[in-house]
Parts: sequence; C-alpha cells; structure tokens
Amino acid sequence: MPRDTLTREQIVTAAIALLDADGLEGLNMRTLGKRLGSAATAVYWHVGSKDNLIALASDQVWHEITLPDPDLVDWRTAATDMATDLHAMLTRHPWLLQAFGSFLMSGPGKARHDDHLLAIYEAAGFTGTAVDQAAATVFTFVLGNTLGPAAAASLTRKLGRDGSDAEQIIRDTMTEARQIAAQFPRLRARLDTHSADYGAAPDNTFQFGLQAVLDGLEARLSAI
Repeated sequence: MPRDTLTREQIVTAAIALLDADGLEGLNMRTLGKRLGSAATAVYWHVGSKDNLIALASDQVWHEITLPDPDLVDWRTAATDMATDLHAMLTRHPWLLQAFGSFLMSGPGKARHDDHLLAIYEAAGFTGTAVDQAAATVFTFVLGNTLGPAAAASLTRKLGRDGSDAEQIIRDTMTEARQIAAQFPRLRARLDTHSADYGAAPDNTFQFGLQAVLDGLEARLSAI
C-alpha cells in the first residue's frame, strides 16, 4: 500500500491485530508493513516510531469500553459494567498489561475512560480524594484479575519462540507442579478442579471479587 493511501487508522488497527497475536515482543515494523502491503518506511512516516505506534494502539483499545450513563442506571450497575468491560478488553489485548510497565499512557482513549469512571463514583456519593480512591480500588482489582491470562499468553509465546511445543512444555511443568501440590492437603483437594490449571481460578471468581469490592465501597458510603 503506497504511503499516500496508507492511513494512521489502518496502521493502528493492523498493529493491534499483530500485538494480539504476538505480543509486544512480536511487533515488528517490517512485518507490520507486509501485513499492510507497504514498506516499513511508509509505516514510520505515519506514526513516527515503534514506541509511538504502541502508544497509539494502547490508547485505541480503551475506546472499546462502553460508558454507561449514570443518569440512567444506578452507580453499582454502572461500576460493574465498566469493570466487566475493562476486564474483557484487557483479556482480549493481554499485551496492554505489558505496555503499562514500559510506556506512558496519556491519550484521549484512556482519559475518556478515566473521566467517566470518576463520574460514576461521584454519582455514588463519594467526594474529594475518596472518589479517586474508590475508582483506583476497583481499577487495580480488575488489573490483578487479568494478570493470569496475560502471563499465560506471554509464557506460551516465549516457550514456543524457538519452535518448541509450548503447550507440551506447560503440560509437563504442570505435571511436576501437581506432584508437589499433592503433598499439601488443601492443594491436593483441588487437583481435579479448574483451579489447578496454570494461571486459572474457579469460575466466576472475577464476578465474586468485584461484587465483594463494591459491597465494601457501598458499606463505606453508608458509614458517611
């Protein structure tokens, strides 16, 4: 695709697809150019640098989160919906968690999300710094619950990078882990459950934890 017909939007969309497939370590400007039918130099001309492209892609995915109207639904429903959407977005794009530790996030996509999140906790009745504390508490809970899937995806790519069978390596390692776990009564009792899988947790763990966090915030509101 010639430089004059290539757009930044096309580049960012293609970069997100490549990042979803191969992670941060797999984003190569030459590979991206081939996907777009263009030279790497044309891609650079539109986005400036690889780091800037990652920042653009990172900000774009925040637009996938729906912003519920706090005037139409109660604050807990709005908070639950936004947290659930954030969890789903981070699960679709596990590379974004990697990007948090390497790139500054300052674009309009994340700002749009953060501003609306604060509005929801203001609507709940929090004031002053408590608004930011409530929003940050839920936000960090969601981040923590996406670390497992993100780590599993990153590890699978890393183990398979040299042509190895990543899934078989993980299965062999988990067999050893199960032998160790069998020596401990509580872990042994869970060996035949989903909780024993690498990076896994019982079904509905995210929903359970989110409601527990919101219960705690609601209790603090009642105590004001």
